[in-house]
Amino acid sequence: MISVRRSGDRFRGGDEAAGIESRHSFSFGTFYDPDNLRFGPVLACNEERLAPGAGFDEHPHSHTEIVTWVVEGELTHRDSAGNATVVRAGDVQHLSAAGGVRHVERNDGDTPLTFLQMWLAPLEPGGEPSYTTVPGIADSTPYALPEAGAMLHVRRLGADERTALPDSPRVYVHVVAGEVRIGDEALSPGDSARITSEEGLELVAGGPAEVLVWELPD
Repeated sequence: MISVRRSGDRFRGGDEAAGIESRHSFSFGTFYDPDNLRFGPVLACNEERLAPGAGFDEHPHSHTEIVTWVVEGELTHRDSAGNATVVRAGDVQHLSAAGGVRHVERNDGDTPLTFLQMWLAPLEPGGEPSYTTVPGIADSTPYALPEAGAMLHVRRLGADERTALPDSPRVYVHVVAGEVRIGDEALSPGDSARITSEEGLELVAGGPAEVLVWELPD
């Protein structure tokens, strides 16, 4: 089964006066949809747009695997475990909140910042928080998230190029840029597909495209 969710149907959040614009693909914060709470371990897929100088003040997380993908600009990260980094476009950032951690996320640059942040439920709660970044991850290098039993694939495709989707119990696809097709379904930037129990599917790009693909357990 393939369930396509359109960019324009995402819940609009954030704080315009503070320079924060958010798009939520799942129930999040004050937005509650009992039929859209999660997809496998995926709890959230938020597109955040921060104006220069805007950001999220220190706030807590626990029992969540937080993976961030910067689309444009630079994301400044600081957390209560002592990590302080700047995450740039093409970098994968992973914060394992484990038993509890606090962090700050800001756009300290002078250009707009756009990033995707995806939350996944861990297989086991608790533990010690951890943090890592992978600078400029290559298209052919998946990022394993064993804490959630998941794998992230970054796909950058040229016009008419195609790539196989994983034959796993669940697959979550989010289009970052460009136009792609999955079977008869056409997807544009911000669109996503939730795929269950399908095999032999391919992504086909209509032009240059960037897509995030999560390979998920049942």
